[in-house]
Amino acid sequence: MLSKSQIGFIKSLHQKKYRKEHGIFIIEGIKSIVEFIPSDYEIHSVYFLPQYQPLLPKLPANIKLFEVTSAELEKISTLQAPQGILALVNIPQTTAIDLNTLRNKFSLVLDGVQDPGNLGTIIRTADWFGIEHVICSSNTVEVYNPKTVQATMGSLCRVKVSYQNLPDLIKEAGIPVFGAMLNGSSLYETQWGDEGLVILGNEGQGVSPEIVDLISRPVTIPRVGHAESLNVAVSAAIFCADISRNMKK
Repeated sequence: MLSKSQIGFIKSLHQKKYRKEHGIFIIEGIKSIVEFIPSDYEIHSVYFLPQYQPLLPKLPANIKLFEVTSAELEKISTLQAPQGILALVNIPQTTAIDLNTLRNKFSLVLDGVQDPGNLGTIIRTADWFGIEHVICSSNTVEVYNPKTVQATMGSLCRVKVSYQNLPDLIKEAGIPVFGAMLNGSSLYETQWGDEGLVILGNEGQGVSPEIVDLISRPVTIPRVGHAESLNVAVSAAIFCADISRNMKK
């Protein structure tokens, strides 16, 4: 049985300020937890209904295990329908990005993306297409938001996500800068080459003016129908697919 203080502590991690204060975030679901166990992330503790314990692989001795009731899990879960198992994971220390790791490959750069589900889906998409880095502006939604983590479906443990001063990074990277724009050249005619930063903007406002000025190769997904715009996560998937197709040639 969990104590009131344990329940209160885990519930506090539903809020960004306490995740930041304690350096811990929440993941839920057996699939995600199993993927995080062998990753570079350090799992702090696992809370599970009895039937889920046999599904867990052998865990390092330093991971604390707690069997909980359905009522307790409902109190600590961030989901309306808890998935039977929840883990607390230590947030890794932030480090400056090594610009050399961005060369000879493509990275996604998010300028003010606000929806946690969109960020999570973009991370999952990056993982699918083998993109190692998702670089975010400081005003992009927090990657450890429970909705973001859930939407990554475990891909967060494989994709490097960092928050950077985008203008400085773009200027210093020294590689082509592609941007998802309404007035760019056609995606289907784009010569991607073998490296670049791919800028995707805010859901409502698009790419911010200071970043637009740094884009050397604006690219648009040609519209055939009448929709005003595409969801940013959908746009990211289309860009990644076209980059992947061209790199295989």
